[in-house]
Amino acid sequence: MNVKQFVKQHREEWKQLEQLVTNLHKRRNRIAGADIDQFHRLYQKAAQNLSYCQTYFPAEEVTPYLNGLVSKSHNLLYKDQVSSLKQIRYFFSTKFIGLLVEQWKFVLAAMILFTLGAAGSFISVVNDPLHMYAILPPEIAQGVDPSALGSSDGEVDSSFMSASIMTNNIQVAILAFAGGVTFGLLTVYLLIYNGILVGALAALFWHHGKSYDFWAYIVPHGMIELTAIFIAGGAGLLMGYKLFVPGKFSRGYQLKQQAKRSVQLLLGTIPLFVIAGIIEGFITPAAISLEAKYIVAFITVIGLFLYVMIGKLLLLKNRPTADFDS
Repeated sequence: MNVKQFVKQHREEWKQLEQLVTNLHKRRNRIAGADIDQFHRLYQKAAQNLSYCQTYFPAEEVTPYLNGLVSKSHNLLYKDQVSSLKQIRYFFSTKFIGLLVEQWKFVLAAMILFTLGAAGSFISVVNDPLHMYAILPPEIAQGVDPSALGSSDGEVDSSFMSASIMTNNIQVAILAFAGGVTFGLLTVYLLIYNGILVGALAALFWHHGKSYDFWAYIVPHGMIELTAIFIAGGAGLLMGYKLFVPGKFSRGYQLKQQAKRSVQLLLGTIPLFVIAGIIEGFITPAAISLEAKYIVAFITVIGLFLYVMIGKLLLLKNRPTADFDS
């Protein structure tokens, strides 16, 4: 390929990048997420074109032109956007919600799998309490004492407990996500298994007339925690489904494409696990009334609802600017 053919092939994309650089400089305080995605894509291609020119056309005018364009784009990308955390704000306010809206069926499937496991073990233990020893791990079955629930409120090391809980929950989420590479089988197992544990414990406390107390200690952090686990599980199921049913593309291509989307879903759950860990470490074991714990649970549900609704509004607001190629 000679230099004229090269320029003709890529000139339109360079013009688009120039125009984006100008527009983004003018609208620093209000940049649409679609503009950022388009800008990043064009910047990467221009950088590749520059590398090619430096190798094959070092003495041609196109090389210094591309060098200047890539330099301006680089400064704008890493100085004006990343350092100001606009990318992060855009991700959690809009991008993450958009992914949830697109992949809600897989998140719902994760919730259904968990619920099936919970319902099955609950019914089993309700019908025969001895089934608890066959369902629960020995350390849990022998170590749970419903009559002692709440006896140590206010006496635990909340900071240590919060950090431990956050670490454990994030590990569960990562495993549920990573299970996608097993065609989703490990993800399915983890979701059902965790549901079985919760259902069996709920049945145990029901037998002792402690259901109201049990759920008071579960739902304050559980609403957020389970939501995050369902999202992470949905990410794993999405990846597993695309590997199992790759469609027109190869499984390797689907793994690469869906892993990126699933990782974004997983990253979006981290703040949820942090909030759930703080609640579980500081509020759940606190010496407050059971009613106060239920109020916290209600507030977390409202908070989740508002977060999703506001995110959807921002998503709709940015949608008209999505097609920038024209």
